[in-house]
Amino acid sequence: MLHELRIYHCAPGRMPALLKRFETITLGIWAKHGIRQVGFWTSEIGDSNHDLYYLLEWESLAEREQRWTAFQADPEWITKRAETEKDGPIMTHFSNLILKPTAFSKIK
Repeated sequence: MLHELRIYHCAPGRMPALLKRFETITLGIWAKHGIRQVGFWTSEIGDSNHDLYYLLEWESLAEREQRWTAFQADPEWITKRAETEKDGPIMTHFSNLILKPTAFSKIK
């Protein structure tokens, strides 16, 4: 099992729009494509309150490639994403890491 940590760095004042997009649009489209989320987090205390952290679960890199590519090409996603950014971009940039659990990790 692999996990992908994605960190979205929001434009100032745009975190509510990003959270709403995930809750009302993105998660439903992910379900259609079989994308499994482990959880979402924002910073209560830390360097920035403009970041959204979330973790996805994958069986393999091949599964990730297939499902993520299909999601990115989904016409509904393309349309809805554009609608949510009509007032400007929600994110300034993002980063991601593919994580492999250690032998002693509670999450495998």
